[in-house]
Amino acid sequence: MNQQLLLIPLTLISLIVISVDGFRFFHHGRVHGGNLQLHIDPELREAPKNFTRWFNQSLDHFDVGNLAIWQQRYYVNDEFFDQENRNVAFLMIGGEGEATDVWMTNGAWVDYANQSKALMFQLEHRFYGQSHPTEDLSVENLKYLTSEQALADLATFVDAMNDEYKLSSEVKWIAFGGSYPGSLAAWARLKYPHLIHGSVSTSGPLLAIPDFQDYYQVVSDDLRNIDEDCYTAVKVGTAQIDLLLQHKVGQRTLTSLFELCNPLEESIDNDDDISNFYESLAGNFAGIAQYNKDNRLSTQGTLLGNITLDTVCNIMANISIGKEVARLAAFNSLMLKASNQSCFDFKYNSMIEGMKNVSWEASASEGGRQWTFQTCNEFGFYQTSDKKPQIFGNKFPLEFSIKQCVDLFGSKFDSEYLDYATRRTNTMYGAYDIEVSNVVFVHGSVDPWHALGITSTLNQNAPAIFIKGTAHCANMYPPTEDDLPQLKAARVQIGQLIQSWLDL
Repeated sequence: MNQQLLLIPLTLISLIVISVDGFRFFHHGRVHGGNLQLHIDPELREAPKNFTRWFNQSLDHFDVGNLAIWQQRYYVNDEFFDQENRNVAFLMIGGEGEATDVWMTNGAWVDYANQSKALMFQLEHRFYGQSHPTEDLSVENLKYLTSEQALADLATFVDAMNDEYKLSSEVKWIAFGGSYPGSLAAWARLKYPHLIHGSVSTSGPLLAIPDFQDYYQVVSDDLRNIDEDCYTAVKVGTAQIDLLLQHKVGQRTLTSLFELCNPLEESIDNDDDISNFYESLAGNFAGIAQYNKDNRLSTQGTLLGNITLDTVCNIMANISIGKEVARLAAFNSLMLKASNQSCFDFKYNSMIEGMKNVSWEASASEGGRQWTFQTCNEFGFYQTSDKKPQIFGNKFPLEFSIKQCVDLFGSKFDSEYLDYATRRTNTMYGAYDIEVSNVVFVHGSVDPWHALGITSTLNQNAPAIFIKGTAHCANMYPPTEDDLPQLKAARVQIGQLIQSWLDL
């Protein structure tokens, strides 16, 4: 996030906190969140100046004896700011990936900023991107990576900006967030109501839960809504994989069909490898459903950005490709090509060893290790195959995810600990029973994460907007003429709510 305000005494300021993340996928299928990536489409507005700033942040907000500080990155844009009245600003909350200044000139929040004459801030989440509180990502250091610390970062930042720019004691901050930062936006309003005046919480899961069974139920429903034959083909194809695994010839066939990096027959007695194989195949479908036609800036103009649920079902319902298992393989090949992978790496130990690297230079530091720790330590959110019936098989149950926690971070992070951790998170924030005002909860029906969010209005002071036919954080991306009418209407309604909070 950034800063750049002029000094005007005792004026009413409203700072609006926004954040987006688009849950990215690891090669083994587990989803996590992350901010908009650095790909810039030629049609996007180019950043006119350097928005980057650095903020001296406390390492531990809850130990008064710990005076350690670190440099947290943020961005600021005062293009629309009303320098005379100085009464509105937005803050985008960073998520589980690197923050980027592309957001400072693109996205729906820019339109809101223009309408409200807002000063725009974006604060990168601790332990992600270039915001490195510690020398590495060891378990000892990751204890400082919690939602509580991240929320306190926001509060400290808000307070510091109030001093930096001599803002009014009645300054209003309104938090926007997408995905995990959507949760943070709501929780910031809950925990720091004297600093955060309101929040737009987009696609934010509010219930911490070890076994997120409904995730793949929504993905299944998405496929079924496109084409019943598509849904059935996935189910039948998965059953055919089950059969082929029973003998050597079938195992060799699967190795060839799915372009595996290692022979499947060598892993047939390794339950972890087999679970990873099934979870990765399911994750391909999940990734497309979650982001279906969402206007993400990071994938515009790419092969991945052109793959939709329609694309998937055109493959799965195409009998000319062959049996259903061959269609699954054809979709897998398309996803390998889209992600520039030469083969499908399903080996469990390969995944774990990569994620164990604690260096900031390691690929795991892009967010994989950090977000996995947060799920093991606070949230769960594990997208399992435990739901029955299950069209993606039953080979990646909750126990498989918990094993990853133990293998990555130590024996402490077992099922008993996860139960305790998720209960604690729900006790702290209220889960579905969160009591807040000046918050709007926005979800898309195609997005599997809506199953852990508030999708119907129970409190008029904290309404819900449930957008049929849209995906994860779709309302936060730049509007297009092709957007569904209900998506266009949702953006208008959000803008009206923002203005109503600013008028209070």
